[in-house]
Amino acid sequence: MNRFQGDRSQYIHKINAESFNVIALDLFQYQYENNNIYRQFVDALHVDPSAVKQLKQIPFLPISFFKTHEVVTAKSGTPPVIFKSSGTTGETQSQHFVFDKELYESSLLRGFTEFYGDPSSYVFLALLPSYLERKNASLVYMAQVLMEKSGHTSNGFYLNEWDALSGMLQQLQQRGQKAILLGVTFALLDFAAAFPMSLPSIIVMETGGMKGRKKEWTRDEVQDFLKKQWNLSSVHSEYGMTELLSQAYASKNGMFKAAATMKILVRDLNDPLEVQEKGSGCLNIIDLANVDSCAFIASEDLGVIHSNGNFEVLGRMDHSALRGCSLMVV
Repeated sequence: MNRFQGDRSQYIHKINAESFNVIALDLFQYQYENNNIYRQFVDALHVDPSAVKQLKQIPFLPISFFKTHEVVTAKSGTPPVIFKSSGTTGETQSQHFVFDKELYESSLLRGFTEFYGDPSSYVFLALLPSYLERKNASLVYMAQVLMEKSGHTSNGFYLNEWDALSGMLQQLQQRGQKAILLGVTFALLDFAAAFPMSLPSIIVMETGGMKGRKKEWTRDEVQDFLKKQWNLSSVHSEYGMTELLSQAYASKNGMFKAAATMKILVRDLNDPLEVQEKGSGCLNIIDLANVDSCAFIASEDLGVIHSNGNFEVLGRMDHSALRGCSLMVV
C-alpha cells in the first residue's frame, strides 16, 4: 500500500523541502491512475505520465473543473465535508469534496504553526459576514479549527456586531493577549472606517474578497487604510481557496510564503504548458494535502514568483488573459 492510502497520520509531517518533489511526482502518478477526470485531462494533452520527471512537466488541471466536475481521486460515497465557493448569483459554485478531515486539519495546523506558532497562544476573532451567511465555506471551517485548537473563551465569529468586536479587540489590546482578527477585505474596510482605534499588538489578517461590494482597491490601498485606522505596523494576508487544503501567509506587503505542503509555480500567459519556478504569469499550485481531489491546479490568479520562492498575487485574470492562461477543456 502506498503513502496515499491507509493510515495517513504522519503523511503531512513527512513533507519537507527535501521530500516535496519526490512526493509530488509520486502523487501525480497516483492521481493519474486513480482520478478519472484528471487522467482524461492528461491524456487529452498527450502527456506520457512515465515521462514526467520534473514538477514543471506535470499537467495542471484548470481550477474551473471544480465547478463542472466531481474532482475525486480513488474515493466513493459521501464525503464528510464539501467546501463550496461563494460565487455570484447564478454562477456555478466550485465544490471540493473532502474525504479526510484529519488530513486537512493536519495541513492547516502545520502551516499555521510554521508561521505563527501554537494556535493556543492566540484568541481568534473572525469577521466573515459573507461567508457566515452560507454553508460549507472553507474559510469558516478554517477559523473553526483554529478556534478549537486555541481553546480561548474570547474566540468568536462576528457578522454585524461591530460594537462588540470593537470592545473585544480593545480589551485584548489592553490585556496584552495575542490575538488574530481574520477578516474578509470588504468587511475589514467597513469596520475600520466606522471604528478607528489603536491596536498595535493585534494581528489583522485579510483574506481577500471584495466580491463587488466596493470599488476595487489595490492591496497597498487596503493595507495603508487599515494601518492608519488601527495604528498597525503591518497587515497580514492569507492566501487560500475552496479548491485547496493548504494556505500561504504574508506578514506584510502581500509577499506570500507557501506552507511546506504547497508550492507555487508560474505558467506563461501565451503558452500555458510553459511552466517555471519564478517570473510573472498565471499561478499554478501544487497542494500535497489534496490527495483525494487533485494536487495540481492551474489557478486564475496572476502573480509574480521571486527568486526566493515567495510570491505576490496581482489579481484575477480578465477575459483577455483567458486566451493564454486557460488550458484545453476535456
